[in-house]
Amino acid sequence: MNTKLQLVRRAKKGDAEAFADLYREIYQNLYRFALYMLGNPADAEDVVSDAVTDAWMTIGKLRSEEAFEGWVFRILSNKCKRKRKEYVNRPVEWKEEIGDASGADDLIENYHLRRIFGELEEDDRMIIGMHVFGGYTSREISEITGINANTVRSRESRALKKMAEKLEGQEVAI
Repeated sequence: MNTKLQLVRRAKKGDAEAFADLYREIYQNLYRFALYMLGNPADAEDVVSDAVTDAWMTIGKLRSEEAFEGWVFRILSNKCKRKRKEYVNRPVEWKEEIGDASGADDLIENYHLRRIFGELEEDDRMIIGMHVFGGYTSREISEITGINANTVRSRESRALKKMAEKLEGQEVAI
């Protein structure tokens, strides 16, 4: 039997140690997703912490153990969306590089890319975020989210094309 599924079952029964093991497995992916969405390391840590706390408090309601990661990513995505609403008049603060996942060294490019990423539909953001930041394959994303693998691939392709088209029109001068 899959160890991860066993951990989820134990966590659903209130086993905090099992939940902590699950958290350790996905923390880096959650953090990178939040950092890319928010651009601020402290805020990223805060929303990940809030998302994990909410997940722990409601894990008993999780219907399918196989959906655990996608479920946590959805909680995190919603937390990031709420936090981004606070950013309307706040300057972007890049205190830490996202790393290879960002694909851009220039802060202005990162800002535009992050803004365009944030404009995608929630499921598209989830798919791209899980692929780029989590390193999940389309098959794994399909298993986690319950979305057909072919649909995952086509949505990702369309979303990346939309992002590329929007980035083409951006001026990247300081």
